[in-house]
Amino acid sequence: MAETLNLKITHRTSYHYDEPVPYALQQLRLTPKSRETQQVKSWAVTLEGATAQVTFDDAHMNHVNLISFDGGATEILIHCEGEVEVTDTSGVVGQHSGYMPLWMFLRGTELTAAGPATRRLLKGFDTSGTVLDQLHRLSAHILSEVAYTPGETHSGTTAEEAITTGQGVCQDHAHIFVTAARALGVPARYVSGYLMMEDRVDQDATHAWAEAHVDGLGWVGFDIANAQSPDARYVRVATGLDYAQAAPISGMRLGSAKEDLKVTLQVQTAGSIQTQSQTG
Repeated sequence: MAETLNLKITHRTSYHYDEPVPYALQQLRLTPKSRETQQVKSWAVTLEGATAQVTFDDAHMNHVNLISFDGGATEILIHCEGEVEVTDTSGVVGQHSGYMPLWMFLRGTELTAAGPATRRLLKGFDTSGTVLDQLHRLSAHILSEVAYTPGETHSGTTAEEAITTGQGVCQDHAHIFVTAARALGVPARYVSGYLMMEDRVDQDATHAWAEAHVDGLGWVGFDIANAQSPDARYVRVATGLDYAQAAPISGMRLGSAKEDLKVTLQVQTAGSIQTQSQTG
């Protein structure tokens, strides 16, 4: 039997500036994807101090909202709320689809370029068994080499830098996995989304993990920081070659105003359903 959870999510991002912002544009990748493993039952994004300009699906089939700050605004609020039904498939997302060919997911980026640190990480790595076996070992190996340590890295930290310092958070673990998997010849991508915690409802950040493409299975998820594959507690929102392409919010603004950012997030269950597994 496969478990299905109905997850309720409330995600609030607020910006305060010490003086009016003359102009700003932001891309919001905050709407979960509907796929075989998850269905978006309801989702709404509301804005205060900003105006929606256009919505589109990007090259990774992420749903993107482009917004602009209202003239003279000093307070901006982005509020997301909805319910998503997720089925536990042991991390298996399914076959590749979309605009990007698989070979693109072997390409490094500024954040995921393999270098000396990646080569050291993979030196002597056991490549026996199936590709899936190798990827599970890779996930465990990364966690043993790079400790989960909040506050030591930032959104611009590269995989090479995180390996070198031996510290990082879920974003760094995902970047390292993606970098190393590509170095082993396996297409891989970064995932941003939500995770329902077992010990709390309130959180202060979204979550990140990685996916690799395995022949015969398709995309398979690996949450390196939590040493497991995603289950029914995980909601996939955006994917990309790295964080920059899957960031929940990214953009630009003019002026010299100082920014104060606050994020509040709640992920909780609205109920569970036991469904028959597709594999029996």
